[in-house]
Amino acid sequence: MAFATVYLEPARLIDNDSLRERFQNAGYFLIQCASEKDRNKVFKLIGKHIRRDANGVKQELNWGNALAWHFLQMAYIGVTSTIDPRVESPEEIAQMLVAATKYIPADQLGATDDCGFSPFCDDKKPKHGGSPDYARDIAFQKIAARVKGARIASERLGI
Repeated sequence: MAFATVYLEPARLIDNDSLRERFQNAGYFLIQCASEKDRNKVFKLIGKHIRRDANGVKQELNWGNALAWHFLQMAYIGVTSTIDPRVESPEEIAQMLVAATKYIPADQLGATDDCGFSPFCDDKKPKHGGSPDYARDIAFQKIAARVKGARIASERLGI
């Protein structure tokens, strides 16, 4: 079976009967979660269907010079909203990741953004002498917050 990636939006994820089938055919999942109102429901569904035995779905990992095959499915949850210019704090992100581990094994959980940051390109630039790269500045702040929040969550989880 070939390595596959599936992007799931929670609105479809929650009511989608084919979720189990999707988890049989992909190695990792990018799941929109930062803008989701009922995150715990999404975390529970992911935890219910994610497998430790990925049934031949291989992910190549590079550890230094050693090449290894990893057969765990991975769920990368969106921890920053790409449609809201408010920058999430690292603490908010850490709390979301720790909460997700109530349902998703920590070694199968990763952090990502809800999608791409292209919606910010359509936003109006500040008219009061602000940065002409306002959208880019916000995107980079969100990415930095995600990295810091993931580091905090890792420390709290001992990983």
